[in-house]
Amino acid sequence: MSKSVRTKEVDHLFAAILSLETKEECYTFFEDVCTINELLSISQRFEVAKMLREGKTYLEISEDTGASTATISRVNRSLNYGNDGYDMVLKRAKYDD
Repeated sequence: MSKSVRTKEVDHLFAAILSLETKEECYTFFEDVCTINELLSISQRFEVAKMLREGKTYLEISEDTGASTATISRVNRSLNYGNDGYDMVLKRAKYDD
């Protein structure tokens, strides 16, 4: 029996996330909801996706982010065979760096 991520509880979480209006509100919410390690892991995977789409090599990505090749490979698999969520957000996101 496979578990579905589409549950009432996940819907409630996403509604809460969509209610956030500023980056500061995101920090406030996610620092309460996630552990530091969870938040850093999620942000690392997003950075890996960004760098893969920029054409960086696994070695460059690993050196820049500290991500393992297993993590890079999982993100790459999502980019190639997933639901295009990374690409959707990468096209929309605006970065302050």
